[in-house]
Amino acid sequence: QVQLVESGGGLVQPGGSLRLSCAASGSIFSINGMGWYRQAPGKSRELVAAFTSGGRTNYADSVKGRFTISRNNAKNTVYLQMNSLKPEDTAVYYCNADLVVADTPYNYESAFWGQGTQVNVSS
Repeated sequence: QVQLVESGGGLVQPGGSLRLSCAASGSIFSINGMGWYRQAPGKSRELVAAFTSGGRTNYADSVKGRFTISRNNAKNTVYLQMNSLKPEDTAVYYCNADLVVADTPYNYESAFWGQGTQVNVSS
């Protein structure tokens, strides 16, 4: 019904940049919130950056000033521009969307996750 497809991960040297993209597709009535989480080996999944249902942005303290989240509402796509990357940013990055699914007889709200994209920051 709904798919989140991420792209843009890879290997980058410390201080470098990457841009992640996440496109939501399927039976989408509306999107309440959309953002990025990450999970490093041996650690729990954590919020990186997200748009809330009120349109505000939230950032993890560890990425403030380095990462920027943006979106294209017409394409149901959210981006994460990551600059000044550090080795500690190495993780699998997951897209998350809290949205209303268009369904019969009723629409319903649910959260969806992408498959994850690996980001490695290493020299």
